[in-house]
Amino acid sequence: MGKLTVTTFLTLDGVYQAPGGEEEDTSGGFDLGGWVKPFYEEDMARLVAEWFSRAGAFLLGRRTYEIFAAHWPKVTDPGDPVAARLNTLPKYVASRTLTDPSWAGTSIVDGEVVEVVRDLKSRTDGELQVHGSGDLLQTLIAHDLVDEYRLWLYPVVLGKGRRLFPDGVVPKAFEHVETRQTAAGVNVLVLRPAGKPRFDTFRLPEDQKY
Repeated sequence: MGKLTVTTFLTLDGVYQAPGGEEEDTSGGFDLGGWVKPFYEEDMARLVAEWFSRAGAFLLGRRTYEIFAAHWPKVTDPGDPVAARLNTLPKYVASRTLTDPSWAGTSIVDGEVVEVVRDLKSRTDGELQVHGSGDLLQTLIAHDLVDEYRLWLYPVVLGKGRRLFPDGVVPKAFEHVETRQTAAGVNVLVLRPAGKPRFDTFRLPEDQKY
């Protein structure tokens, strides 16, 4: 069975909204978009290229798909590690409004997303990768469909915006796989779901005396 991986840019207060530009996602009156670009450098580019090389297919929400579709088909250099994968591998878009995608290799997922994703995982050779796609991610997280999280934590606090793990999410524990850091100070956590959290309290042993 294939592995579904999630790559998401996050602020320290857990916001994922509009990392790439001011107009990327202004829903809810959000006006702080574009907080990733100041941290872009070679370390980030190398790590992005490494992870894209593992992709077998892409699963995207409509908003992220439209952002990608407006840019990556114009990048025709076969040596570009991101464009080469996005332009040639299958792309599945979860949307009830997108009807006629022009980007080659695109299929619309307009039915029961959970069942379709389970099927895609079972028949994808390589990783089924999700990039961005915050609304879609809420569904995937709620149904425990994510096998690995790659969370880019940026040294920025915004104080508002849509969060990856909002209030009311089902409590979850994670296994630490690795941590990387870019020269610009971005910490990248690779985590895998590990069931429910455990809880305990700090206390002195009963036989310990002052």
